Amino acid sequence: MRIAIIVHGRFHAFDLAQAFSDKGHKVTLMTNYPVWAVRRCGLSGVQVESLWIHGVLVRVNLWLNRYLGFPYAEPVWNRWFGRWALSRLKGRPWDFVHCWSGVSEEILSSLKHSYLILLVRGSVHIRRQLSILEEEEKRVGQIISKPSRWIVDREEREYALADHIRVISSVARRTFLECGVSSEKVHLIPSAIPAAGFQLLPDVVEERRRRILSGQPLHVLFVGTLSFRKGLWDLVQIIEALSGSGRFQFRLVGPLTAEAARFLRGKIPAAELAGKKPQQELPQMYAWADIFLFPSLEEGYPRVLAQAVTCGVPVLATPNSGAADLLEEGKTGWILPARDPKTFVDRLIQLDRYRQELADAALAIAASPCKRSWADAVTDFENWVTRYGKETANLHQPGSS
Repeated sequence: MRIAIIVHGRFHAFDLAQAFSDKGHKVTLMTNYPVWAVRRCGLSGVQVESLWIHGVLVRVNLWLNRYLGFPYAEPVWNRWFGRWALSRLKGRPWDFVHCWSGVSEEILSSLKHSYLILLVRGSVHIRRQLSILEEEEKRVGQIISKPSRWIVDREEREYALADHIRVISSVARRTFLECGVSSEKVHLIPSAIPAAGFQLLPDVVEERRRRILSGQPLHVLFVGTLSFRKGLWDLVQIIEALSGSGRFQFRLVGPLTAEAARFLRGKIPAAELAGKKPQQELPQMYAWADIFLFPSLEEGYPRVLAQAVTCGVPVLATPNSGAADLLEEGKTGWILPARDPKTFVDRLIQLDRYRQELADAALAIAASPCKRSWADAVTDFENWVTRYGKETANLHQPGSS
């Protein structure tokens, strides 16, 4: 297939492009990353078309916004990238176009009848996302980062224009249906994680079981951006409630948002703030862990949760995190209510008291089949294109409109 992948950043697009290429498809990646940066990420056999100046200016604007309060020119950046991608797509014989929400209105308005286009939304429906984060602002009493009304309106226009919308978790699909989007246009094609580095090592599994059953403090790990969207307020409550017991060691791995840095100042001395780690160091973090803690408020398909499962770490997560697609409740992990830190605390205390239950979960998750590769994802895409490509096959011609 001749495939175009359009992304304003990276997300999981680079992994997807490489996986398509590895299976023999002709892939063109259109991004605002410089070509040299794409190659440094390990992509080979993929044609890269770059609007790199867009990426530079967006990063400058974000820095000015964060540190100097300069307005973020979101309409300028998103429309510019959308128009550029449209100009690169037109008149070329694509079998399949995979484009990210937020920068695809121009593409969908002009080319939806010309190509088989799959719009991908990397999280829950944007209206639901905004609602969740507005509720969180009220709960924590602090202004937090959330989608602008402008991007909400733009994405909803994209959803209306699209014939096909890809979501990457069952919880995300449910939010689209609840927001009135037809089930016929919402397709669940989950993401995956790279196989390299994130592997189940028997020695690590055995050491985890030995450590759990020894009675020493349990190692509790969080990986991800420290933000209110990821359940930061609940994470702090959990740690503070258990910090005096001596039964748990908490390690938080990931970058701090500005709002998180202000909120965390002096709040969690009982947790190790490990900061952001490169991907190649994350397997060591998972090897250290006995439990993966993920109280996220909303997600699509969180890569870190999939990494933890792949590395055999039992999980405590919310249903909003997409955990239902990766866990067998009560066997490989526990899905607990969002915005309910007490339930997380109670479960952690119970797992400390009944260590065999946690040790059994470590064995069960090691044997779990819920480990998805990018080759699996590409097979799903190929099947999807086979099914829906016939609808527009007669239109996949250069210059069609």
